[in-house]
Amino acid sequence: MSRIGQQPVPVPQGVTVKFAGQEVTAKGPKGELSMTLVEEVLASMEDDHIVVKPRDNSKRSRTMWGMQRTLMDNLVRGVFEGFSVELEIIGVGYRAAVEGRNLNLQMGYSHEINYPIPDGIEIKCERPTAVAVSGADRQQVGQVAAEIRSFRKPEPYKGKGIRYVGEYVFRKEGKKK
Repeated sequence: MSRIGQQPVPVPQGVTVKFAGQEVTAKGPKGELSMTLVEEVLASMEDDHIVVKPRDNSKRSRTMWGMQRTLMDNLVRGVFEGFSVELEIIGVGYRAAVEGRNLNLQMGYSHEINYPIPDGIEIKCERPTAVAVSGADRQQVGQVAAEIRSFRKPEPYKGKGIRYVGEYVFRKEGKKK
């Protein structure tokens, strides 16, 4: 029995959810997102909640139940309030700036990195050492943040690089003479 799957997904005012077979579409102030449910799960609207139920009692249905409910919750939350991930850049001369639809990164390499910002994603740089990635699709926001972080992951000796705000970086001691 999935404890997560049992909980209904609340649909706030201003968000409309439509079902067309296994296709679910949510529309809200932050945009429109859609997803396809797996065959083992059924979803329906009851009052102002989405209820997700397994089609049968098979092991696969029960494993998909909680996952589909969480994905549905991310869909509704994304179109209503959106998601954001904040990154911080640590290192002398390391900086970021948004130029049009590109994120320009100077990360200590011999060249600048120009990262094209995907559709549906908004990137802000309030300071040259702070990058905020936001959008309606939680998966896409996390993917873009991970791609930006991969340009210069934090290293363990000095801690220089791009890290998530609040991320713990394991530090090592240098060589001893």
